[in-house]
Amino acid sequence: MQAPPVPDRIDDLLTPEWLNAALGLRFPGIEVVSITWGPLVERVSSNQRFRIECAGGVPDGLSPSLCAKGYFSENGHLYATAGEPEAFFYRDLADATGVHTLRSVYADVHPETHHGVVITEDVIEAGGTFLDALSPYSPDQVAASLEELARLHAHRWGDRSLAGVPGLTPRIHGFMATRGEKEIRKNFDGPIGRDVPDDIRTPGRLVAAMGALGDRAVGGEWTITRGDAHVGNLFLDAEGRPGLVDWQCVQFGHWSNDVGYHIGSSLEAPERAKHERDLVAHYLDALSGHGVDAPDWDTAWFDYRCGFTYGLFLWAITLFVHPDIIETLVRRLGIAAHEHDSFGLLGV
Repeated sequence: MQAPPVPDRIDDLLTPEWLNAALGLRFPGIEVVSITWGPLVERVSSNQRFRIECAGGVPDGLSPSLCAKGYFSENGHLYATAGEPEAFFYRDLADATGVHTLRSVYADVHPETHHGVVITEDVIEAGGTFLDALSPYSPDQVAASLEELARLHAHRWGDRSLAGVPGLTPRIHGFMATRGEKEIRKNFDGPIGRDVPDDIRTPGRLVAAMGALGDRAVGGEWTITRGDAHVGNLFLDAEGRPGLVDWQCVQFGHWSNDVGYHIGSSLEAPERAKHERDLVAHYLDALSGHGVDAPDWDTAWFDYRCGFTYGLFLWAITLFVHPDIIETLVRRLGIAAHEHDSFGLLGV
């Protein structure tokens, strides 16, 4: 069965004809007869929940409650290519990695516009909850989500061929080409940056530190990384198990950019300081459990301490998210970078 064209408009996607063609790739013979539109969450991307009914009933293995994600709005069209890596991940990697994420039933990319569209099962309807940076998240929960990062990283640990895989291009220098000191200064000089330590609240130094991360030689500790591993890119399923979502930044990179970013963004400074050694050790044990020759402790601890820089840069250049979220993340990551001298470790 031939895949249908990737739609530009949500109205074109939510038709029986298009859904039959798209879902029929995995569920041959499906016949959608009605569609009930649910809530829409629209930022840059559009997340449209919906429910289907099928002649003869919904096929085994398919939930009737689904969610389509794409860049369908007038503003979203300008950023349609941002969905390409995520669609690539769900289409080609999610099942192979075994990572706990949304269950995708369709994912594809338009060959000309590079618009990526994904349809997943509706985790909210199934009793799940999406988190943000202001959601409480305990050290035990951090340990559980680190297990998922270890599962992801272990899948192709040390495979340098990933550098040339479409959808996994390293992104650090690309991030730096679009935003930098101007945006960082706007955040750091205002209320958002008020609790970032003085030695960290220096735009030029943060840019230099991020550049040093991007210039690291590709080595055996590079792999498929989450690329945006902050606590707000998680959901809890109905059993309370954390899962990873929002894969627009998936890339070939160094494991510590995920782990430092995740721990540093998830916990306030005193709790992070109390638990971080145990959490890094837990991550390394999880890697070993997947058959990876994990880094030795001294190497891992050094790289972990550098990794705060990655997340700090991403949030310091962020402008169009609620200020409370930006403030929380730059504060947590900024204090972590200060306490561990992350910039100094990177030679800036």
